[in-house]
Amino acid sequence: MEKSILIISTLDTKEEEATYLRERILALGLKPLLMDIAMRGNGSSKADITPAQVATAGDSSLKDIHKSSDREQITKIMLRGAKRLEIKLFEDGKIDGVISIGGSTGSLMATEIMHSLPFGVPKVMVSCTASIPGLSTRYIKTSDMVLFHSVIEIFGLNDILRNVLERAALALAGMVQGTVTPPKSSKGKSIAMTMLGPCEQCATAVRLGLEEKGFQVIGLTATGVGDRAMEEMIAQGFFQGVIDITPGGVGEHLFGFMRDAGPHRLESAGKIGIPQIISTCSVNHMTPSKSKYKPEYHERRKYNLDRFRTWLRLSPDELIQVADVFAEKVNRSKGPVKFVIPLKGWSSVDIPGNPTYDPKEDRIFTEELRRRLKPEIESIEVNANLEDPEFAKAIVKAALEVL
Repeated sequence: MEKSILIISTLDTKEEEATYLRERILALGLKPLLMDIAMRGNGSSKADITPAQVATAGDSSLKDIHKSSDREQITKIMLRGAKRLEIKLFEDGKIDGVISIGGSTGSLMATEIMHSLPFGVPKVMVSCTASIPGLSTRYIKTSDMVLFHSVIEIFGLNDILRNVLERAALALAGMVQGTVTPPKSSKGKSIAMTMLGPCEQCATAVRLGLEEKGFQVIGLTATGVGDRAMEEMIAQGFFQGVIDITPGGVGEHLFGFMRDAGPHRLESAGKIGIPQIISTCSVNHMTPSKSKYKPEYHERRKYNLDRFRTWLRLSPDELIQVADVFAEKVNRSKGPVKFVIPLKGWSSVDIPGNPTYDPKEDRIFTEELRRRLKPEIESIEVNANLEDPEFAKAIVKAALEVL
């Protein structure tokens, strides 16, 4: 069957370049569908989906948008309309991939629209601002899109830009026409598992243990972005269970630290009722940005993971606050939940001799959590460090009881 590609651009500034991209996609045997999201575009756009149609889908009109001087508001309208149209096209089976070209504003808008499509749908963003610090992470966020740095401005056709657009078209054509493994496998259960370097031995042993029983284990790095992505993928139905070894992003969000995993961390699995096994790697540490250290942070017990990353010990009061948030979230779970907590350190950082090692203070979190949890949520304590082999076996055992 002929594959269809949605092209997103602003034809008031990128008509020549977008038209060339459409021609190249058509020449590759694909069906291009061009959407014009120009906020100052006119009704005579040469796009298949005009700015007027986008504005209408966003509950407004192009006439009203042209009257407005509120750039933030009209941007929201165009984004809302473009997302609705894109999702409808995808759900109706009318697009198989999406590509866009743009500078900073165009890239911010187009990538925001692309985020509406689920994991596994090919997405390519060709941007001349892809390498600007801070922008690339805003473009990608938790998406699986390909960010293609054009290097030169997308500003009139020339041989170098033609080369960029042709390569981008070929890349997307390969993704939609080639044979790839579906991201949602029908073979066995897929289990999401959070992990970090200081709990990698545990994560590896758990993965191997569950793979022996026929499960697939998909690891996600719990640095804020990875665990946000996991929550989204859980909601999209990619996983049938969660091994949450590293849920420290809950506390990081509570206090606004670098591994902030957002307000919905530790919620998606509970909402849809899939089993959760939760442990405590990194929960007793925090990672505030060094440029935002409070004076008292300099007095905290700390452990330098490397020259870029420092873990600071949470205070007893902070441990109580985090435990309360954990309990409030998991108590709403519709499916089975088990906590598996090590008594001799919560990571490879937590070992005797290291300055932040303090099992006695860790008990403050554990006792507050147990006090707040519903009776049916089991809390299993293991007399081992989280990185010890026997602890991984305890997680596997707990998981097999509910998966």
